[in-house]
Amino acid sequence: MKARTFKGGIHPKEMKELSNKCPVTAAFPSSKTVTIPVTMGGAPNTPLVKVGDLVARGQKIADGTAFMSCPVHSSIAGKVKKIQNCLVTGSMEVPCITIEADDSGREEFLEVMDPFTCEVEDALKRIREAGIVGMGGASFPAHVKFNPPKDKDVEYVLVNAAECEPYLTCDERILQEETEKVVDGLAIALRITGAFGYIALEDNKAYIKPQLDKKIAELGYSDDMEVVLVKTKYPQGSEKFIVSAVLGVEIPTASLPADAGAIVCNVGTVAAISDAFRKGQPLVDRALTISGGAVEKPCNLRVPVGTLVSDLIPEYFNVKEDETVKIISGGPMMGFTMPSLNFPIAKGTSGITFLTKKEAWLAEEEQCIGCGKCMQACAMRLNPVLLVRALKADDIEKAKKLGLMDCIECGCCAFTCPAGVKIVQRVRLGKGIVRQQMAEARAKAAMEKAKAQAAGETK
Repeated sequence: MKARTFKGGIHPKEMKELSNKCPVTAAFPSSKTVTIPVTMGGAPNTPLVKVGDLVARGQKIADGTAFMSCPVHSSIAGKVKKIQNCLVTGSMEVPCITIEADDSGREEFLEVMDPFTCEVEDALKRIREAGIVGMGGASFPAHVKFNPPKDKDVEYVLVNAAECEPYLTCDERILQEETEKVVDGLAIALRITGAFGYIALEDNKAYIKPQLDKKIAELGYSDDMEVVLVKTKYPQGSEKFIVSAVLGVEIPTASLPADAGAIVCNVGTVAAISDAFRKGQPLVDRALTISGGAVEKPCNLRVPVGTLVSDLIPEYFNVKEDETVKIISGGPMMGFTMPSLNFPIAKGTSGITFLTKKEAWLAEEEQCIGCGKCMQACAMRLNPVLLVRALKADDIEKAKKLGLMDCIECGCCAFTCPAGVKIVQRVRLGKGIVRQQMAEARAKAAMEKAKAQAAGETK
């Protein structure tokens, strides 16, 4: 079978061999506490508990009323100790609920539901009530994704099993250890959408394909889904490129996969969907990879959501502190550098990477020489050279015309740049300015509308 792909991209060292033979092992925080962000995907939530409350594992502890809101559940049984702002991925401080385990083992799961006999509306409600979001990093609410606008004709559901980020292997392990759960979760998604399913594997994981094919046949889904191979290349796992590779369709600028007739979801997400129906279990645990040259024994762990990374050392892994120069929440290409280990593992945390000086390549930024390597690597077909020049000149309007908001921040350009220009960081700052301008424009429009209404009432 010929592997499919897209134009552009790069081939960084995969480093999968550090952890891809390590089974996913259950782990629990040494402090017996979790710090759970109130919002992990979608619109902001409000806490449903207060300090001193006893909660059960699986109990809903935060929710919102907005269409895009997605509830959050307690990942352990215990007592609410604090509700305060804490450091999370991205070096932001957000409201979090800290819970201390009481060893009671209380659980408050949803009732088991048959996904193939219930109404589609009830199935979507179950996915929401289970707090399921995209587990590849973006944390987009799954109930929204599987319920696209009526004018979007969704024909395909793609399980993104590319896992193109270097070092990360938790999805690779789930595909092998929970094959039936992945296939079942996809089948449920197909029943909801009425679509055809693809499981897209990078060809460095082609050895898993026979196992998936066999399970699909055993469960009777051979006419409903198919496993396809895509070339091992970064950023193959981006939604736009996985759709392009598998379906041969390009997603237009400022559009979503649904505009190309597709829905894309992560391996962990479809496994969580299966659990939500078969066990009634909300999304309270997640598998992630601990890897990097500064880790003594890289591993794959399954931890309660809200576990502080620092609470997994030294029982589950150890870090060579004198060799660690960068701690990344996620993979080295699109992850976020963190100042310490005192941050919680969230629903979208796919890994923690500890890099040595050699791996991190901490080169000083030099003058751009206009060599064009970044243009060749950019899978979005942008011109990073001109984009950075516009941002340096504070010309945001020109940067927008050059595709500032189309950049997916994959880091291919910075990876290939011989001058070490911090392209992604500049793009993120530029996007922040645009978003601030948009927020100010919305606030101004709302104020003017309110003034006009007030003036009308006065007359």
